[in-house]
Amino acid sequence: MLSPLRQSRKIKVGNVEIGGDAPVSIQSMTNTPTQDVDKTLAQIESLAKLGCDIIRVSVDNACDCAGLKEITAASPIPVIADIQFDASTAVGAIKAGAAAVRLNPGLVRDPAQLTPVARALLEYNVPVRVGVNSGSVGTDAVKKNIASGMSHDKAMTAALVEAALRQCDQLEKLGVSAIKVALKSSSVPITVAAYKEFAARTDYPLHIGITEAGTYSRGIVKSAAGIGALLLSGLGNTLRVSLTAPPEEEIIAGLMILESCGLRSAEPEIVSCPTCGRTEIDLAGLTGEVEKLITQIKSSGQKIMLRKIAVMGCPVNGPGEAKDADLGIAGSRSGEQLLIFKAGKVLGAFPASEGFAVFEQELRKNCR
Repeated sequence: MLSPLRQSRKIKVGNVEIGGDAPVSIQSMTNTPTQDVDKTLAQIESLAKLGCDIIRVSVDNACDCAGLKEITAASPIPVIADIQFDASTAVGAIKAGAAAVRLNPGLVRDPAQLTPVARALLEYNVPVRVGVNSGSVGTDAVKKNIASGMSHDKAMTAALVEAALRQCDQLEKLGVSAIKVALKSSSVPITVAAYKEFAARTDYPLHIGITEAGTYSRGIVKSAAGIGALLLSGLGNTLRVSLTAPPEEEIIAGLMILESCGLRSAEPEIVSCPTCGRTEIDLAGLTGEVEKLITQIKSSGQKIMLRKIAVMGCPVNGPGEAKDADLGIAGSRSGEQLLIFKAGKVLGAFPASEGFAVFEQELRKNCR
């Protein structure tokens, strides 16, 4: 069961609210050079059409800041500047129009570096994400925790929380309170434990995700396990599914996780049956075609006015078990035909070579 949303302070990244009673937003990160403005904007626009709410770009130097200025002026969604080693670059990014900046406490360790950044954050009314990850947490902190008797996982969890609390405290002392926090590891148990411990001690909104989750299949499984566990516990205000895959896949996966947790309407939900001995069609291929079609329609800016679409392997699981679907397609017993059905009623059986076109025609009748 979905737990009540944790109460947190609310901040704004551009026009997107994060925390408080705001819905969970979805983020990704461009994989284009920030100095290549046209290519970066093209990718941002593609991601926005899929449902990306906020985008992050790498900003490492003055040339990136120059590109960022053009990007922020034309982007359809708020742009966050990802700062790693050089905190002074954050000032340039803020002046270039970044809707927020991300700082990594494991790489920006000198409190003196934060003073000019804090001034810029306050002057331009820009929030900051304190983004901790296990790869950059100081090894000394982890070793110290292990020496005190902690297991490796508990030691890393404590180190993540300590690093985040330390930088949040430094920023608060400089007058910055518009803060959101991420505590990510490639380990699902460590990540979940770190977020839960940090959430119990603060009211900062949380950016959640599993870092370095891996390739498409492995990364989605790990991300769904970790992000899903947090969301169902009432934790998480914005998320990124980190995949070794095109960023478009991150948005699609993020939406599916939110839909599965009951935090977004699927518009439409797609259901498909597991295969069995009665399946005489390429069900996986057919389901992939349906998903691709729906993504194309959504990317074009249209809305599909259906609650549920079913892709089934045979008539048993077609109009029967999927009778509550608004629209469905199923294989025949022979595998030579495709059945199209609506609300449990068969519209007709069509040759396999024609059936999908009929399904698409019926689907597009319900788009606007």
